Amino acid sequence: MTELTVGDAVPDFELPATGDKTVSLSALRGRNVLLYFYPKANTPGCTQEGQDFCDLHEHFRAHDTVILGASRDGLKAQENFKAKHGFPFDLLSDKDETLCNLFSVIKDKNMYGKKVRGIERSTFLIDAEGRLRQVWRGVKVKGHALEALEAVKGLAQA
Repeated sequence: MTELTVGDAVPDFELPATGDKTVSLSALRGRNVLLYFYPKANTPGCTQEGQDFCDLHEHFRAHDTVILGASRDGLKAQENFKAKHGFPFDLLSDKDETLCNLFSVIKDKNMYGKKVRGIERSTFLIDAEGRLRQVWRGVKVKGHALEALEAVKGLAQA
């Protein structure tokens, strides 16, 4: 599968989400979607990233942007993560890696000297027409949510 690049139409996807929902990209048409992938629920970096998006959630909403977090965690783990930290946005469970593969976020990583496959922290901005507008790979959490918000604001001016 070829990697999605900026300007590409993002294929529709449908995944189980928190709140006993199923989320599809087609159902969100007409709104921007900020999709961020994180390695594992309730780990320090992933928690901080979620909290940063949470803190700016109203600003994203003001720019008609839906935030979705995604990882390979099961739905129960996602529900617990969302509830524990009060995230106002849905988290997607991608246990079979369908969405991860669509966005090419599964990478070989080094963990305690062993090679493991895991999610590379990445974020994708999809516009209201379903086109990929910005990609961040190998994200460093500090300042990232604000950078993503600035990109969303840029869409409104385009």
